[in-house]
Amino acid sequence: MATVLSVSGSPSVSSRTAKLLRHLDTRLVAQGHDVIPLDVRTIPAEALLGADFRHPAIVEATELLERADGVVIATPVYKASYSGVLKALLDLLPQFALTGKTVLPLATGGTTAHVLAIDYALRPVLNSMGAAHIVQGWFTLDKHITTDDDGSLAIAPAATEALTQVVDQFSAALGRAPLLAAAS
Repeated sequence: MATVLSVSGSPSVSSRTAKLLRHLDTRLVAQGHDVIPLDVRTIPAEALLGADFRHPAIVEATELLERADGVVIATPVYKASYSGVLKALLDLLPQFALTGKTVLPLATGGTTAHVLAIDYALRPVLNSMGAAHIVQGWFTLDKHITTDDDGSLAIAPAATEALTQVVDQFSAALGRAPLLAAAS
């Protein structure tokens, strides 16, 4: 089916956001998609903060994005916006890096006061980068995501249902993407 770049914008090694995203990746794989994980925190800080467009890690991230039909971007919300490491990466990608891509934005945070960060902070940037179709995103409260010491993940039933729905809508949109491109 489609190739999906799954981008975790969390700076934390023990990130609930990243674990949730990797859990959702398995659903996309089960639906027949090829999923390529990218954890922004693994890109060297000197490349991100020094705006080194030619750094091998930035070049590789750009190439992965070029190969992808769809992109899932997950971020924790800090101070009513997406993470700084995600912003640093997005700033280093080509201006229209999302042209022709279907994008699923996801966010996690400690309070519902941050729920609009997807629509008012992240979505405008994704639009400006030329995303062909940004499907309905989803915000998940941190308290609905728990992890054990062994790395296992548990998601509250209501959050699981909503996340399943948005991932399935994204998957369906990927299936329609060639038709949308052919029609334009």
